[in-house]
Amino acid sequence: MQVYSVRFRRGALLAAVAALLTICAPAVRAAEKPRLRVDDYVIDAQIDPVKHQLTAQAKVKFTALEDLSVAVFELHNALRPTKVTDADGKTLDAERVTQDSTVRVNLPSGLPKDSSTALIFDYQGTLDSADLSPVPGLKLAYISTGTSYLLYGGRWFPVSGYGLNRFTATMQITVPAHLMVIGSGAETVANGAPEVKTTKLVRSKSGRVQKEQVSEPVKSNGPVKTYTLAWTKPSFPGTIIIGQFGKSTSTEGGLNVAVYFQPTHSKIANQYAETAAKELQYFDAAYGRGPSNTLKVVELPDDTVPSSWAPEIAALASREITDKVNYRMLANAIAHQWWGVSVSPATRDDSWISDGFARYSEARYVENAAGETAFQETMKDIGVGAMAYDTVPLASVGKMDPFSPEFQSLVTDKGADILHMLRWVMGDEKFENTMRGFAIQFAGKPASMEDFRKISEQHFGEQLGWFFTQWLNSTGAPEFKNKYTVYRVKNGFRVVGEISQDLDLFRMPVQLKIDTDGKTETKRIEVVGTNSPYSVDTFGRPRRITIDPGDWVLKNTPDVKVRTAILRGQQLVQTGDLAEALKQFQDALKNNANSSLAHYRIAEVFFLQHNYQAAANEYREAQNGDLEPKWTEVWSYIQLGKIFDLTDQRERALGEYRKALQTNDNTQGAMDEARKYVSAPYKAAAGSNG
Repeated sequence: MQVYSVRFRRGALLAAVAALLTICAPAVRAAEKPRLRVDDYVIDAQIDPVKHQLTAQAKVKFTALEDLSVAVFELHNALRPTKVTDADGKTLDAERVTQDSTVRVNLPSGLPKDSSTALIFDYQGTLDSADLSPVPGLKLAYISTGTSYLLYGGRWFPVSGYGLNRFTATMQITVPAHLMVIGSGAETVANGAPEVKTTKLVRSKSGRVQKEQVSEPVKSNGPVKTYTLAWTKPSFPGTIIIGQFGKSTSTEGGLNVAVYFQPTHSKIANQYAETAAKELQYFDAAYGRGPSNTLKVVELPDDTVPSSWAPEIAALASREITDKVNYRMLANAIAHQWWGVSVSPATRDDSWISDGFARYSEARYVENAAGETAFQETMKDIGVGAMAYDTVPLASVGKMDPFSPEFQSLVTDKGADILHMLRWVMGDEKFENTMRGFAIQFAGKPASMEDFRKISEQHFGEQLGWFFTQWLNSTGAPEFKNKYTVYRVKNGFRVVGEISQDLDLFRMPVQLKIDTDGKTETKRIEVVGTNSPYSVDTFGRPRRITIDPGDWVLKNTPDVKVRTAILRGQQLVQTGDLAEALKQFQDALKNNANSSLAHYRIAEVFFLQHNYQAAANEYREAQNGDLEPKWTEVWSYIQLGKIFDLTDQRERALGEYRKALQTNDNTQGAMDEARKYVSAPYKAAAGSNG
């Protein structure tokens, strides 16, 4: 279910977007207290790919959490309720409210608190664009002759308490016989259309007219199959993907992993199956057995979210499925089987329990699969995301627009960084026991921040209120400064110094690394308040002292300030606000005039504006900068080549492409891109000037 084209070009925060776009409710409902709880769905849906049409009936069993006179459900605005009846078949008044994509059903007799009942919704509509999506501009429910997808986030059935209300479901999906249906739970497949019950007026032998339920087959224009999917443990089984797929499987470690890819990716499907099986085993070992031994890795089209998750489902967009397995995005989607499917947030303020936990699980898998250096790079990305919009305490995010970059940054990246810091405070063993204990104790349940704090304290053996209050209920991060003097003493040297920072309530253990003429020394310092003195004895003469060399503590540094400004600029580019994006990139240059990344991003904006001379100047500046990250060099050559092709300077374009090839840097397929334009000139897309 989940919000990060080319990953390095859009930044780490876009991965957070993937984790959030399909798990958040509209902002207008974010902080509302739930008035009802859906317990179960029985859904019969017919899919017509040619007409892009969905026709469905949903029986919704629910319980009143307070006395109810009106039941409110979210439903995609492109879907029109044709009839709503109660459990006795009585037709009820239903009002469609398009402003918040809801349907309000009047309950004439009311429903007392703690009472349960059922409503039956008949509805239909055409899902062929993002125009009426619950998330403006983003397709989350789409039907076509290619791959169709009905993501939980698309509200293609009546939803309440989105992302918080756990439910069971039986979904009966009828499709043309050549298509495959993928969803959550035990699956049965039958040829032909199911029968549906309808109410008709019939005349008895005595001549009396009365209502009677009769069964009739669903009408179809050709051979069909009906897939029945049953998910019996309360969770979020609301995603259906329909298409023509090849299937590859892995049963490694007693797991049942199936990969459903399009033919263009059939050659690498086995690699993804093997990687998914390894990731499942890793998380099983870390957090205990997941909610299911089955996992379906599914390919999504590129016109929706980059990745999505649901019970037993990890979906990746086509562009994210590369020859080199995209194990990080896959790990994030799989980690949501524990953090989301199994343990879910109790309230919107607790959203980090799903998305932050999955993000840090992704980072831990990177540590396991690629080593310490790759893990530290991942944590640097997460730290930048955590600081990009740190203006609201994480404990109060429920009041924010869940589709805003601020919300996404906080619950995903800051949430992950809080776990990273907790690991540093507790130590690996106690932290890992905490995570496993939390996953097991709250399996199949919602959990709150307070629940996690209590379990953390049980395993740590000490109170952690200071830690959670600081990082969940406050904003900001320290900017460390170090003043020290080195003295010669009898057995070597003594460093007497003071760590200062500007947060008065700050408290964290911080590591000092002292490089000397001989052995490197480290010491853990308790930094409390704005000034914290320390004294360290060393044998060799100290040459350099580094605060927090392992980046265990979220902090402000000149590099972070540059990268957060660039990240905010990238978000503005995605929304089309190029002028404000340029201001952010220029702010980055104020902190580091030599930043290759800032110059590269400015060049991208000028390129989008068809200001090719200005773009070329900035690509040159990127090449002459600090080359952090290294890929800015190869891609600047490629982009310069494109500019020369667009301005009819083919020989100069070829020179740039050849320089790109000479770097031998294939970050995100740079070598393939360069060879492509050596063979044939770059041309602007149809309808574009560049």
